Amino acid sequence: MLAAVAVAQSATDPLAGLMLQDVPVPEVRPGWSLVRVAASSLNMHDLWTLRGVGHPADQLPRVLGCDAVGYDSDGRAVVVYPVIASPDRGHGDETLDPQRALLSERHDGTFAEFLTVPTRNLLPVPAGIGMDDAACLPVAWGTAFRMLFTQAGVAAGDRVLVQGAGGGVASAAIKLALAAGAVVYTTSRSADKLELAESWGARGIATGGRLPEKVDVVAETVGEATWSHSMKCLRPGGTIVVAGATTGMNPPADLGRIFYLQQRILGSTGCTLVEMQRLLRMLDATGVRPVIDRTMPLDEIHKAFQLMIDGDLAGKVVIHPTASAAPTERQPS
Repeated sequence: MLAAVAVAQSATDPLAGLMLQDVPVPEVRPGWSLVRVAASSLNMHDLWTLRGVGHPADQLPRVLGCDAVGYDSDGRAVVVYPVIASPDRGHGDETLDPQRALLSERHDGTFAEFLTVPTRNLLPVPAGIGMDDAACLPVAWGTAFRMLFTQAGVAAGDRVLVQGAGGGVASAAIKLALAAGAVVYTTSRSADKLELAESWGARGIATGGRLPEKVDVVAETVGEATWSHSMKCLRPGGTIVVAGATTGMNPPADLGRIFYLQQRILGSTGCTLVEMQRLLRMLDATGVRPVIDRTMPLDEIHKAFQLMIDGDLAGKVVIHPTASAAPTERQPS
């Protein structure tokens, strides 16, 4: 089968270590299932792996890809929960299992024609959600769901700031918070990305710009570049939820502000299987869907990664494993 495999890592030339290879269809171990992949989607995690960030070189070669939707051995449409973990080791929460691994870390990922995962990781795709839409959900949308609702407890009427409107998790957080009835502000340096977010119902603010009010919750995935702004925009007793730091991991903590204003800083990683189920139900009930910038065949995976590197995307890139699949133009949100 055709697969996109990370064979080497480079901080300066990450795509040099990405190869399209013919690899064997994976064998199915007890308790696992074989999935015929219908669609997958790109995440920054895939690019970090190629850059050598957070992925040991001794775990190469590795089929990349974290998100997937496809068909199980009975022909049922399924979306793949991407965390390989034990809820028992995590006190009932897979994301707290110290041995957890995202697909493509210690197990081959989704940029292939077939993959194997634990059978418990397969969730039925609701009839009202398209396969390409479902392929965008597990990592970015699952992360955003946990950030907002499990960690921060966002409810209707809350004021939420989402930093970095162009990111996959950020875009999901904007749409989910709006669907929950929150007032959403979002920042970007790109006028086009702010315009897109405003078309969903958010209120766009230039990066670092002044908000008209303090917010209850900040969804933070940018890191050093926006941290000071996030702190200053948060009301006393408010919450910053951190699920990434693409511009740097070590901003000034500003501990005086945190203790004096009794602000909360919470970490968030991925989502649980139950949260993934709740996410699917929420999208099925509300009609909210991910933004898909374009679909591309697996044999154009290098072009897809380059678009991510260049930042020339407004939404997710969906990958179809059949090399002859025709690319489509940008879909409306």
